[in-house]
Amino acid sequence: MHHGLPRLSIPLSTLTTMTSVSAQSARWSKYFLDIYGQAKPPVLGSFAVKEIEDKAREVMKDHLPAYMYTFGSAGTCSTDAANRRAFDRWKIVPAMLKDCTNRSIETTIFGEKFNAPVFVSPVGVQGILHADGEIATAKAAAACGIPYIMSSASSRSIEDIGRANGPNGQRWYQLYWPRTDEITISLLNRAKAAGFTALVITLDTMLLGWRPHDLDTAYIPFFYGVGTQVGLSDPVFMKRFGYEPVHETPVFPFEPEKIRDAALNAGDANAQKAMKLGKAWLGETNSGSFRSWEDLQFIKDHWDGPIILKGILRASDAEKAIDMGIHGVIVSNHGGRQIDGSIGALDALSKIMRSPKVLEAQKKGNLTVLFDSGIRTGSDVIKAMAMGAQGVLIARPYMYGLAIAGQAGVEQILMQTVTDMHITMGLCGYSDVNDLIGKRDELLERVDD
Repeated sequence: MHHGLPRLSIPLSTLTTMTSVSAQSARWSKYFLDIYGQAKPPVLGSFAVKEIEDKAREVMKDHLPAYMYTFGSAGTCSTDAANRRAFDRWKIVPAMLKDCTNRSIETTIFGEKFNAPVFVSPVGVQGILHADGEIATAKAAAACGIPYIMSSASSRSIEDIGRANGPNGQRWYQLYWPRTDEITISLLNRAKAAGFTALVITLDTMLLGWRPHDLDTAYIPFFYGVGTQVGLSDPVFMKRFGYEPVHETPVFPFEPEKIRDAALNAGDANAQKAMKLGKAWLGETNSGSFRSWEDLQFIKDHWDGPIILKGILRASDAEKAIDMGIHGVIVSNHGGRQIDGSIGALDALSKIMRSPKVLEAQKKGNLTVLFDSGIRTGSDVIKAMAMGAQGVLIARPYMYGLAIAGQAGVEQILMQTVTDMHITMGLCGYSDVNDLIGKRDELLERVDD
């Protein structure tokens, strides 16, 4: 059941005029030129991703577990490393003397036009890194004209984030699939009412992975009522306990030991309530109750709009999604946070995009392929798209930007990534991003060390 969604195979030329393309392209070019022309230091102190990551660690040094929660991965962090190694293995081979004076990175996904093929990936509990949390990120995404994907584990409510993203913001909702159907339906209805147009179902986190960085300090914000704000604002969930829903802003900085002490030793009723509800909500969303392919029909029956499956790494799973009439997949290993020793996401994309069934469905506009896990630069975006992705999600870098400078920090990350991509695409010999998709054989060369 496709809900009569427009197909992706409409040529870009029929959807845009040169003036709109040029106006949008001018924005990325202006950002680049203004860096030199205004000679102001960047908000984050640098445009180098590694420097930004290190600065975020420094900013969070008094609350290092919060930084490590974002930075860390499963087990030995080998999957996170594999994500980066995969990008390093694939090298760009540019073409010369192509007219790329005017460049367009606009693209159309599910019949909706996007300024760039870059999405803000769903990341939970942003309130542990900055007082403004998801509100800052949702505002930054709207200001940059980049779509925002909201996490089910957000530290703000669906409605508050929808308002922050604004009437012109493009936003999707990411679902950690609740254990009970009535709560699932409530979340879907709330997301739709708040202007979230597509649903991303994360499949790889039916329960939390083995993450030593967090286990060492028993760091789990949800147990203390942070990252559970979607639940605390849900009328169906709260009614179960005899409470009214609340749209709250958690205290920053997040200090779990203080909440624990207040609840267990000081008899603080609010802290006790936060911990009780936090554990109950985690039991709903990452319960250890696994789902099957057949269960997807329930979501299809209760969501009117595109459905995208996040966490696909096998070609056979992408093919099953096509059989189920699912609109899109996000090739992702959750940034290496769930399974240690897993395949690098770009390597998985490479394999998936060799499936004749996937290629045919993508060509017909029946399946949209997106990519997540390991994106750091504009060149990374180009590599993933040349491999066959129609859009990419960026995650940890904007979290570092958020930790350092709030909304302005997130804006810098989004603007620098898209501007880098806009420049590099031209240097590679492409003037339209849609001509880049699936051009692995002409643009990329695998180089094994």
